[in-house]
Amino acid sequence: MALDSKNRTRTGAAVSGIGIVCNILLAASKIAVGLIFGLVSVAADGFNNLSDCGSSAVALVSFKISEKPADKEHPYGHRRAEYVASMIIGFIVLFLAAELFRESIIKIIDGAEFSGTWVVFLVLGLSIAVKAGMFVFYRISAKKLQSDALRAAATDSLCDCIATAAVIIGALVSLYAGVSVDGWMGIVVALFVAVQGIRLLVEMGSKLLGQAPDEQLVKNIKEYLLSGCNVLGVHDLRVLGYGRDMYFATAHVEMDAGLPALEAHAVLDGLESGVLTEFGVNLTAHLDPVDLQDTEARRIEAEVKENLAGLEDGLEIHDLRLVRGLKTKIIFDACVPFSCKLSDGEIKKKISERLQFSENYELVITVDRE
Repeated sequence: MALDSKNRTRTGAAVSGIGIVCNILLAASKIAVGLIFGLVSVAADGFNNLSDCGSSAVALVSFKISEKPADKEHPYGHRRAEYVASMIIGFIVLFLAAELFRESIIKIIDGAEFSGTWVVFLVLGLSIAVKAGMFVFYRISAKKLQSDALRAAATDSLCDCIATAAVIIGALVSLYAGVSVDGWMGIVVALFVAVQGIRLLVEMGSKLLGQAPDEQLVKNIKEYLLSGCNVLGVHDLRVLGYGRDMYFATAHVEMDAGLPALEAHAVLDGLESGVLTEFGVNLTAHLDPVDLQDTEARRIEAEVKENLAGLEDGLEIHDLRLVRGLKTKIIFDACVPFSCKLSDGEIKKKISERLQFSENYELVITVDRE
């Protein structure tokens, strides 16, 4: 069951707070062991855990900001704050990768070998266990709260877990095989961590730019609109996401131009209310009147659709109307998917070549993409 806004913020803050405490304890133990035994790599891993508190703190702040209501400066709310927080965590992960890479190169050049006692391995082993637990805890919480910031924190914890595991493996090989591989393993781990950071930045950057909505959601909304009373067609449906569960949409709804304005308006109001109730999407519906009494326009529309069938995958024709004068203008919109590689000019040319009307008619084509 989905949590309401207040409980979600409270739960998210608690999860982030637990992460901060765990990272502080890990950092303290590793830094202490590193300083006592003179192990720079262990101490560096401890300072890395200390910096990880920033990831949890960023997630904590994002929960507070994202649940703020809409205001004059942000009329669509603050839900995208979690995307920004996730990108900040992504940069933290990349910083970790760069530091690991730098330290690994230094270890390879210096040829430093690991020296320590069972206490060192105990601390590192506990660190892996705690980080693995934090990864699972963050993942479960992120799924429950639908939080991108916590998903990012989970990725950060996984990277830390693997980095610490590499320190242990390198130490064991150095102690029992007499071969120093710590630096080389560090490079491999640094590359893995960098890939995770880049992937996180790309995903969140895409959402900030305005990622395409779920195809099934768009399909369901369109089917719902088409089921409306006196609705002849739906086109130019745009769904925009502004963060978790915050969607706005616009759509053009075709109806008989002969319907009274108040009746058509009532239908659109009902559709807008229904879409909000059924899908949680704030819809603004625009009326496109279709003159069913213009038999010539309807005949030409049927002819256009028949002749253009199969011309281009996903091609749809809508808003066809006639403007009569010295020449009758056949005006319509040609809608093609974003995946279509042809330019607007090429699409118009192909349509014009397929449609053969007498010189008494003039084609006026507008290309839409969705």
